[in-house]
Amino acid sequence: QVQLVESGGGLVQAGGSLRLSCAASGSIFSINTMGWYRQAPGKQRELVAVITSGGDSNYADSVKGRFTISRDSAKNTVHLQMNSLEPEDTAVYYCNARVVRSLVRDYWGQGTQVTISS
Repeated sequence: QVQLVESGGGLVQAGGSLRLSCAASGSIFSINTMGWYRQAPGKQRELVAVITSGGDSNYADSVKGRFTISRDSAKNTVHLQMNSLEPEDTAVYYCNARVVRSLVRDYWGQGTQVTISS
């Protein structure tokens, strides 16, 4: 129903910046929220940031003040601007789209690697 493709991952030095993008296709008008999750080796996948259909955003404590999530008016693209990157930010970042009907359905992109060197 919803397909997600991430881009923008790569290698960057600590203190640098990176911008991730996620393009949604399919039934994009059914999406209620979009967000970014990340998973480091040996760790659980964790929420990084989420933005609602009303434009409200929430962030993990570890990225507050450094990361900014945004999306276009059609809700077909979401971005994650990452500043002041730290080695602890190294992970695979996944785009998420949530559709709320009688059941909650989550759709995921394939992930994009972000590596921060010290």
